[in-house]
Amino acid sequence: MADQTGHMPRGPGRIFKAAQWSWQGLRAAWLHESSFRLEVYLFVVLTPLALWLGQTPVEQVLMIGSMLLVLAMELANSAIEAVIERYGPEYHVLAGRAKDMGSAAVFVLMMNVLVCWGLLLVPRLF
Repeated sequence: MADQTGHMPRGPGRIFKAAQWSWQGLRAAWLHESSFRLEVYLFVVLTPLALWLGQTPVEQVLMIGSMLLVLAMELANSAIEAVIERYGPEYHVLAGRAKDMGSAAVFVLMMNVLVCWGLLLVPRLF
């Protein structure tokens, strides 16, 4: 129950509820978003590779963290798309723009993965 200012009580129970809602979001993305599943598969395959190829903990964090950013943005993009679809299937220029921008954000973070991995690994080839 909310307090007088409209905020939920703080404490372990609230943290547990927040974790439940987050888990529901991850489950929904897994069940309904093929792009998210593909990115999770890539994450599962590339994370051990990043741990092996990263020569320092900072390099490992950069390689793994850049992939986690893609997953996080894919979740946000899916949320944007779900809200837009909630309001109906008819085309609206702003709805299309919002969906395209969400997709572009995922693309930019994918390029970030390539840049991080490339800058760390390409110099070792020469």
